[in-house]
Amino acid sequence: MADGQWTPLMVEERLAEAADVLKRLPPVKVQGYYSLWPRYIYEFADLVGQEPPQLRLPPPSAASITRMDEAMEWLKWLEADDVRIVWMRASGKRWKAVCRAVGLARAAAHEHWLYALCVIAWRLNGRGLPGNRSKRYVIQRVKESV
Repeated sequence: MADGQWTPLMVEERLAEAADVLKRLPPVKVQGYYSLWPRYIYEFADLVGQEPPQLRLPPPSAASITRMDEAMEWLKWLEADDVRIVWMRASGKRWKAVCRAVGLARAAAHEHWLYALCVIAWRLNGRGLPGNRSKRYVIQRVKESV
């Protein structure tokens, strides 16, 4: 961020990165349980018809985990439905799935999503959210300031 101004696009990219980092974290395992059985060595006949093992991306860096934690804190500034919409879009869900999950039409869900990104950008730029104003007003003001 060179000029010190957050935009909704920058917020969207940071939230998408946070969702990606969360997917790349190692799985949580119950500690203290292990197997004493030896590892099975597969032969070719055993492998026929099996799915190939799922490859995972390498674990995220410490800096990206810190940015993820910071971005997750931003979600506290939003309403519950807006958080759900923003996080589903950051995770790469299609609009059809988002609309079905939150029970809104495509246009309404898009306006909630855009409003949430604008609220985060507004707050990150050090401004207080204007009270008693519509979502469209906040969206317009953020677009004008960019």
